[in-house]
Amino acid sequence: MAGKAPLPGGNVLRTDSWVVEHCVGPLGLGTVVVKPTRHVVHVAELTALESGELGPLLQRVSTAVTAVVAPEQVYVCLWSHAGGVPGHIHFVVQPVGKEDMARFDAFGPALQVAMGAAGCFPEAVEVERVCDRLREALG
Repeated sequence: MAGKAPLPGGNVLRTDSWVVEHCVGPLGLGTVVVKPTRHVVHVAELTALESGELGPLLQRVSTAVTAVVAPEQVYVCLWSHAGGVPGHIHFVVQPVGKEDMARFDAFGPALQVAMGAAGCFPEAVEVERVCDRLREALG
């Protein structure tokens, strides 16, 4: 797209049906999104191929995030709304450590809301480094 800044870290992984990229939001370093390559608004719209790849891909990406970031837990959740209406689906794979929970005095969805409100974005150079490590871990 013209005028759009390059995505820090670029694609971490691409399959025929899915792309994995570092999250551009304030959910912390190592948080990635897994999204369909085609425009999909509802999980119910996934093809048999897309849905068949999804579970193993989320497990594979979660394993890579765990290996690279060493969090206490990895949250995996669906984000879809844009401007209050369903938009392109994204599965967010977010590493979470005790330091995140202590810093924001929250966990689970409340942690994601607190991180969003704080608006702390990782530096592009850090994103590039973690994406290189994730690509290596994903083989």
